[in-house]
Amino acid sequence: MCKSGCWSAMNTYTVSFFGHRFIEEPLLIEKRLEILIRKLLREKEYIEFLAGRDGEFDQLVSSVIRRCKREYQSDNNAHVLVLPYSTAEFRDNEDSFRVYYDEIEICETAADGHFKNAHQARNREMVDRSHLVVFCIQHEGGGAWQTMKYARKQGVPYINVNDMVEEEK
Repeated sequence: MCKSGCWSAMNTYTVSFFGHRFIEEPLLIEKRLEILIRKLLREKEYIEFLAGRDGEFDQLVSSVIRRCKREYQSDNNAHVLVLPYSTAEFRDNEDSFRVYYDEIEICETAADGHFKNAHQARNREMVDRSHLVVFCIQHEGGGAWQTMKYARKQGVPYINVNDMVEEEK
């Protein structure tokens, strides 16, 4: 929920996305994401999509969210970039970021902690506030895999789009 309470009257469903920096078969993963995001847009009253910006999967997620939002002309969601700290790229291009994303958050816990733990701290906070976590895990190891283990341990429902079977739209 935004800090001003703008969604307090709505039933907000929060979805976070995590995946490897480099992914195999990006067109297949993109198709699976599109099926899932369309379904969520149809079924949920209000969706908060939380995404990072650290690799191919994050870029696919944001692209699909934006495309589906245009297709549905939907205002029942927010595409939120969650950064572990303020990056030089963000500071140098803040106006462009604000046009691309509905909201931008900087995770205070991650930003205030040790640099090497910032991404994992941000990821855990995103999982903790999510009703569903969507992963693209194609091998063991790395931050996304560690985050999936954390989600499983916390009992947060999750989907690995790498293992999804395409359903009808």
